[in-house]
Amino acid sequence: MLKSFIKICFLIIFVRVSAQQNNDSIPKDSIVYKTNYGLRVGIDISKPIRSLLQNYNSGIEIVGDYRISKKWYVASELGNEKFTTSEDFTNSTSRGSYIKIGLNYNSYNNWLDMNNEIFTGFRYGFATFEQTLNNYQINSNPLLPSLTNNTPYTENGLTAHWSEILLGFRAEVYSNIFITFSGSYKIMISLKDPVNFKTHYAPGFNRIYTSNTGFGFNYTISYLIPFRKK
Repeated sequence: MLKSFIKICFLIIFVRVSAQQNNDSIPKDSIVYKTNYGLRVGIDISKPIRSLLQNYNSGIEIVGDYRISKKWYVASELGNEKFTTSEDFTNSTSRGSYIKIGLNYNSYNNWLDMNNEIFTGFRYGFATFEQTLNNYQINSNPLLPSLTNNTPYTENGLTAHWSEILLGFRAEVYSNIFITFSGSYKIMISLKDPVNFKTHYAPGFNRIYTSNTGFGFNYTISYLIPFRKK
């Protein structure tokens, strides 16, 4: 039995050594692909297009993100906007600036030397703006003659805080040039309204619905300034 045990031990050692030699003889892939890391800046082209098509709407938004790891990006948007809202009995204009900052996570596994994204993201948004009540109907009873006050009233120093969740798609159409489409669902955290009037539109947040929620979309063109490869 002792001889049999010794033979089995030598057989196990021989098999392990042979397997190790076979693994060492397999050629290893020596090609390493490095992708660009850097600052990507661009513009939301949907806002200038809407400004041309809608005379009650104008604005500009600059977008940017910085890659901090293989999957994560720090992202931000900065913009200025003017929007006129017409309701049944009121007409008002909001104008001001906003900033949004947060993170994007890329869930898409690229092929070699590709740099596309299917991303989800989170933003915190802050806006400071003014609201002008352009005119309003005093008597809303259809059985009585309508009376309209056309004297504008403006209130400054209004603010809005909100959060939003994003889903987007980004494709590299040329070296370091990207196009992006994204949609967002927004939840208002805090809003300062004018006296005796409700804010219908906040720059950066868009239309404010009765549930204090909103929606938005972006269509951007951006350029990556590569700082390093990794």
